[in-house]
Amino acid sequence: MRAEKSSFRFFSRAAGRSLSVAVLAAGLGLGGLLNAAPAQAANEQFIPLPTYRVGPYASSGTLWWAGLIDYLRYINEVEGGVDGVKLQWQECETEWSTDRIVECYERYKKGYNGAPTAFFFTHSTPASYALMEKGAADHIPLIDPAGGRTESTDGSVFPYAFPLLLNYYSQASVGINYIAAKEGGFERLKGKKIVTVFHDSAYGRETQAAMALLAKKYGFEHIQIPVADPGNEQSAQWRQVRQIKPDWVFLRTWGVSTPVGIKTAARFGIPADRIIGDVWAGSEADVLPAGAAAKGYQALAPFPGGAGFEIHKRLRKAILDTGKSDLKDPKFFGSVYYNIGLINAAMAVEALRTGHRKFGNRPLNGEEGRWAFEHLDITDARLREIGFAGLLQKLKLSCSEHEGGGAARVQQWDGQKWVQVTDWVQADRAALRPLIETKAAAYAREKNVHPRECAKES
Repeated sequence: MRAEKSSFRFFSRAAGRSLSVAVLAAGLGLGGLLNAAPAQAANEQFIPLPTYRVGPYASSGTLWWAGLIDYLRYINEVEGGVDGVKLQWQECETEWSTDRIVECYERYKKGYNGAPTAFFFTHSTPASYALMEKGAADHIPLIDPAGGRTESTDGSVFPYAFPLLLNYYSQASVGINYIAAKEGGFERLKGKKIVTVFHDSAYGRETQAAMALLAKKYGFEHIQIPVADPGNEQSAQWRQVRQIKPDWVFLRTWGVSTPVGIKTAARFGIPADRIIGDVWAGSEADVLPAGAAAKGYQALAPFPGGAGFEIHKRLRKAILDTGKSDLKDPKFFGSVYYNIGLINAAMAVEALRTGHRKFGNRPLNGEEGRWAFEHLDITDARLREIGFAGLLQKLKLSCSEHEGGGAARVQQWDGQKWVQVTDWVQADRAALRPLIETKAAAYAREKNVHPRECAKES
């Protein structure tokens, strides 16, 4: 995770805007002049995108943004926008550097070309931490699906932060619930050894409190083993794992550290089908470089892989087959990271629709975007309607509840593709909620935040 500051590379993906103009402006340092230009449309919603198409995480980022942009383009061109409100977007190349993501936020928090910003995708746990107070002060919702700061699930303390779908505590719980099912019941967890090999960062350490709680509840032994970034050498860690002789291993890595971990585990005799990757260690980019060692490896999937969902049929017809896709290599259509982009874009679009029902069919500002996300309710019927049944879980948020889903499927790599081996596995959110509220209360005391009375919010 690089933190040095440098100039952005800007890529325009806004509907009807010239790519060459945006790149030229960025090269000449004219971002401010572009922002000062007259509004080109009075009925546009702006979505800033802190992308990473170059750098150490580009293999993930290029697919992620392709899925997100393909869906936004589909909404504009096939549906005429969100309730008639066209979407425009602008990319900041960040290389997944926290400093650059913060710069992107500062540049675009007030919108672009007269179109307001209703929310900001951080797409980075370190950036979510760094922007937490800024987002609250600026009234800009920070959206980080399956990431972010776990205690921001408590919207009474964190009105402008949304760790949507599956926060890190829920990820730990879904994994334990899956293991319990495989072992024949929760009572069979007692005395088991479960190791977590984790990326030694705020992201990697985020599940530790939840695992300690679950270990105490079910009586299993839990051991944490860190891997320093970038994780190119892990022999010492997996030698330790072999000495422990665990029943199961969680792999909470990111980037190159995941395939290195899978290959090193195989070298030390750890079976791949006893390893469960977390959300950010379960893509094609994680298993293909590991080769044969990855066969049987499992991963949590709130963003399942596959191109057989209804939305893929619609996108293929309207976007891919017409040459309008942002995806450079069609073989990655339906890959895990492409589907992450689709799902994130769909949640954003459905939140905007929710906001329109209250504020009218017009662009929303950040405060209105917060209200929209807090009233988001994506039902099974709605999922079928938009073509996301089976790809996205149903989702309901509120003032106090900023996660909304709390489930994942488990997928397994068969050597060539991901295969879904479960339906949605639900986290034990009732057991986790007191821990979340305790941490949120500690944050409120530290930052002198006065929690909202959510019962009075509507």
